[in-house]
Amino acid sequence: MSNVSFYISNLLEKMTSTDKDFRFMATNDLMLELQKDSMKLDEDSERKVVSMLLTLLEDKNGEVQNLAVKCLAPLVSKVREYQVETMVDTLCSNMLSDKEQLRDISSMGLKTVIAQLPPASSGVTLTVNVCKKITCQLIGAMGKQEDVSVQLEALDILSDMLGRLSGSLVSFHGSLLSSLLAQLTSSRMAVRKRSILALGHLVPCCSPALFSQLTEHLLVELAKGPPTSLTRTYIQCLATVSRQGGHRVGEHLEKLIPMVVKFTSVEDDELREYCFQAFEAFIRRCPKEMSPHIPKVIELCLKFMTFDPNYNCDDEDDEEEDSMDIEDGLDQDSDDEYSDDDDMSWKVRRSAVKCLEALIATRRDLLLSFFSSVGPALLARFKEREENVRADIFATFITLLRQTRAGTGQQKVITLAASDHGASKEEEPAVTMLKKQVPVIVKALHRQLKEKNIKSRQGCFCLLTELTHTVPGSLEQHIPALIPGIVFSLTDKCTSSTMRIDALSFLHVLLLSHPPGAFHPHMQVLMPPVVSCVDDTFYKITSEALLVSQQLVRVMRPLDNGSTAGGFDPKPFVKELFSATLKRLKATDIDQEVKERAISCMGHMVCHLGDHLGGELKDVLAILLERLKNEITRLTAVRTITLISMSSLKIDLSSILPETLSVLGSFLRKNQRVLKLATLTCLTTLVCHHASSFQPATLEPALVELPALVDESDMHVSQVSITLLTTMASACPSCLVKMGSSVLPGVFSLVHSPLLQGGALAAIMDFLQALVQSKTSNLGYKQLLKSLTEPFHSGPSHPDTAALHRQSYHSVARCVAALSAVCPKETPGMVASFIQEVKSSSSSEPVRVLALLCLGEVGRGGSLGGSKEVQAVILEAFSSPSEEVKTAASCALGSMAVGSLPDYLPFLLKEISAQPRRQYLLLHSLKEVISACPASSLSPHVESVWTLLFQNCQCPEEGTRNLVAECLGKLTLVNPDQLLPRLKQQLTAASPLARSTVVTAVKFTIIDQPAPIDALLKGCIGDFLKTLKDDDINVRRVALVMFNSAAHNKPSLIRGLLATVLPHLYKETQVRKDLIREVEMGPFKHTVDDGLDVRKAAFECMYTLLDNCLDGLDILLFLDHVEEGLKDHYDIRMLTFLMLARLVSLCPGAVLQRLDRLVEPLRATCTAKVKAGSVKQEFEKQEELRRSAMRAVAALLAVPEVERSPSMADFANQIHSNPDMASIYNSLQGGGGGEVVGLAESMDTS
Repeated sequence: MSNVSFYISNLLEKMTSTDKDFRFMATNDLMLELQKDSMKLDEDSERKVVSMLLTLLEDKNGEVQNLAVKCLAPLVSKVREYQVETMVDTLCSNMLSDKEQLRDISSMGLKTVIAQLPPASSGVTLTVNVCKKITCQLIGAMGKQEDVSVQLEALDILSDMLGRLSGSLVSFHGSLLSSLLAQLTSSRMAVRKRSILALGHLVPCCSPALFSQLTEHLLVELAKGPPTSLTRTYIQCLATVSRQGGHRVGEHLEKLIPMVVKFTSVEDDELREYCFQAFEAFIRRCPKEMSPHIPKVIELCLKFMTFDPNYNCDDEDDEEEDSMDIEDGLDQDSDDEYSDDDDMSWKVRRSAVKCLEALIATRRDLLLSFFSSVGPALLARFKEREENVRADIFATFITLLRQTRAGTGQQKVITLAASDHGASKEEEPAVTMLKKQVPVIVKALHRQLKEKNIKSRQGCFCLLTELTHTVPGSLEQHIPALIPGIVFSLTDKCTSSTMRIDALSFLHVLLLSHPPGAFHPHMQVLMPPVVSCVDDTFYKITSEALLVSQQLVRVMRPLDNGSTAGGFDPKPFVKELFSATLKRLKATDIDQEVKERAISCMGHMVCHLGDHLGGELKDVLAILLERLKNEITRLTAVRTITLISMSSLKIDLSSILPETLSVLGSFLRKNQRVLKLATLTCLTTLVCHHASSFQPATLEPALVELPALVDESDMHVSQVSITLLTTMASACPSCLVKMGSSVLPGVFSLVHSPLLQGGALAAIMDFLQALVQSKTSNLGYKQLLKSLTEPFHSGPSHPDTAALHRQSYHSVARCVAALSAVCPKETPGMVASFIQEVKSSSSSEPVRVLALLCLGEVGRGGSLGGSKEVQAVILEAFSSPSEEVKTAASCALGSMAVGSLPDYLPFLLKEISAQPRRQYLLLHSLKEVISACPASSLSPHVESVWTLLFQNCQCPEEGTRNLVAECLGKLTLVNPDQLLPRLKQQLTAASPLARSTVVTAVKFTIIDQPAPIDALLKGCIGDFLKTLKDDDINVRRVALVMFNSAAHNKPSLIRGLLATVLPHLYKETQVRKDLIREVEMGPFKHTVDDGLDVRKAAFECMYTLLDNCLDGLDILLFLDHVEEGLKDHYDIRMLTFLMLARLVSLCPGAVLQRLDRLVEPLRATCTAKVKAGSVKQEFEKQEELRRSAMRAVAALLAVPEVERSPSMADFANQIHSNPDMASIYNSLQGGGGGEVVGLAESMDTS
């Protein structure tokens, strides 16, 4: 410590030197010292340093003064509180000095100190005390009318302080408001503007009473009809207050809107601009409260969007012909040359357009009306003469397109398939309306594509790109009108780099989303400018041009449409494009992105046009091999070689194959997973298409690496590796002779893994079949069968048997069936041995379970016929004392029936009727039959199955009823036209059990893939949802579960019904006292809530609606019920905490409106204590509740405006000051609030 003091004393002594350089260097050294975390000052040193720095603020040298100000920042956290107060006092006194330079430097010093004060929520008293000191002095400084510069500095500092630390100044809010309102009438505009800015920072955290006082003051002053200059100030203040105060303005809108509407008729452009800015703030902050006023606002926006009193605009432009010759465009004078410096009407037009953009962005529910009213008006204004306004008009129309795309769920990546007219997906009405407007859009834009004004052209390309994404394929008829504009932007010498990139980007999207034939007539015009861009010196243009070139290659000869491409001959264009791409491919001193795209483009050229390259082909392949060996480009090169090897042109790769295979083999050792997967795919393609071009020995480097890749730690890599082995087994079986011993243990280990399913299992089955068919010695049917089943035959105490998971039984059974399918001669003997294993009393349970499942899977292939012996074995297994054996028998019977429906289904139905005790197991078998059999096979049996199911739909056992419901739902999918109406008729059944079964059945008709039943369901799902009003609580519960399933899988089914369904849904979220009862358990009384399950189902529906039907919800009403859920049962609170975190990310504005009401339940949960003597589970539940609540709190605190709420700031303070809560909060804070929201969302999937 003494060393530091000595060093500081030396520095302070130098600071008093008469030499300014000494003072500068000493101050700089002090600053560096203060910035060290380890540096600590004793009390005497603190006093001296503070005193010296404050003295240096008056130094004659400006550089020394600036350094002294910089020293204040680290000093704030190094000295005691009273020293900071001394600094602030001095700085505030200096603010009132007569010396302008001292005032300025002190103002900077105060801002520096304020920026370094810890936030009020950290619980440090320093901030509050210092803020109070500064505020008192600033309020005094603001009153100094004679010196405007002091007022301006005071207002500036006050804005800074209110922006960061408003919560610390609650006691001053009233006096600050009075002082700031007084400044709104100042004669100086700068003072008014800074006062408005300070009021904007004050608004978010002031009390509702003060906010009302401010709003009332503005209303009263505006009602007096003040001079236009003052009116402008008040309206501007109103817009700022609305932007910052958000939802609070909502309750005052009824008085405010008529006032603002009235002032739009005053002949003052600046005032009108502020009026529309106020409207925009109201729309963005209070969309719900603005609903009644939207028609009037739209009317005003449309009126003033065309407000241009100094320019006589006629419609001659519209009569221009549609042709787009570049020569015409070059000679035309642009309207932009007209400019009048005094004309401010463009600001009115721009603010009206921005107001419309806010409307479109916040009210997607009015999209159709926007297309009929706002859309055509915007299109008509594409000819706007003022560049800035025109850019905003384009931006507004782009917002309209994005809102349309948000409804269609159209992804950013588009392909030709997306524009397929045969797509079964129902078209949105907004898309239909947009398609009708496409010709008008193109007509309005195509002349502007040739204008000299670059900003206009960029706007056009952005709009057209968005249009193509929204409605792929819609520009096909208009391509002739657009191509000249694209070419003009690519060839015009005055065009900027950004403009060229935008033009290329649009061309790429256009090529991707439209059929190749549409571009063939224009290839002569398109190719030269694109090739020229490939040669451009700017790497971003080259990169984008290569992407376009790649797409042009596919357009010239789309291999899937035959090599002639509809009679188009690509030969004249190949040489030009090839030369430009080859030049880029050979270059090594270029940007990484250009390298990769050159490789990819050349790959497409070889793939599509390889037969046109002649002798150049070998050179290209040699370069690709070089790129394969380069660490930077190897991944792109692997993908490119894959593409070339798949080409239908059968490109000869023999010149590079041996070396390529060796390099690819080495890649399988790398840690880069993406490279491994790409390499395995490439090897599979090469073996599949080019096995005759290389010796089996050249595969050795790759084969050696494969055993290590077949492992359950990465199922996808395993799957692709096994697919490669399967291809080898078919193409060159000799390769596998040596591999058997090394690869097969890994494959069998995977078969016995509990993680194996789906694609990986299918790959293993294909591999085993390929092995048997390859007739490789030592890998025959019997050996493989033995290896598959061996672990199950070990004794029960054997570790292999003990570790076997239920999933591995099913995996092995499917593999056995796959082997049986390719070795039909072996099947009878194998079936007989399995039957014997099931019958034998000495067989262990695992052996019997596996034997039954194997019989079922073999039977699924139809190999068993209607064997009576097998039926008897299955029935006998149903009587087994082992649950596992009974379940396996049930699965086996279902699988056999799938393979031989006429033999097994009548038997199955008869057993269901005759054996009530086995009904549950037999229904499982029936479910398997209905799920797996094609509709054509099931049709003859539908009536008998339907009748049987309805005989059992009133079963008192809920598990059985659910099975019956699932069977009914899946059976309805077989013939929906006939069966869905019959299902609907059963809603009138007298038994509530029957009604609940019917409603549950509907849940199983709603699958996440498009299905023929969808259109029928849309028409009648409303009838099924009427059961939400059913008298029986269980029926209402299953109706909610069905509604949740629809909202999750097919939201389009229920979107139109939300208005009628939501009131019933919300009703079910309420706690009903009549459903709560007390049960005596010995000496204790236990409360049972029969309504809990229904409430849980209702809240689960609400959570699903947030993801899929957000635009159909009244969020504030929704939040009312979330608020109630925060005080409900443990399970419901856990769910509502998740919902709250989700709502914060989806619609933070609405959450902020309810913030004060949401804080209390969160605080109550976080501070709740478990009663002493409670069981361990109670403590665990409470801890989990607190963590979940804290996740919601962390999500809330991630929203910047939240801490301006006094109640939230107080709660945040409480969290920081309570060690217990602070530790939970910090443990969840893995690096920021955004991740906390992610945490909350991820819980939903667990």
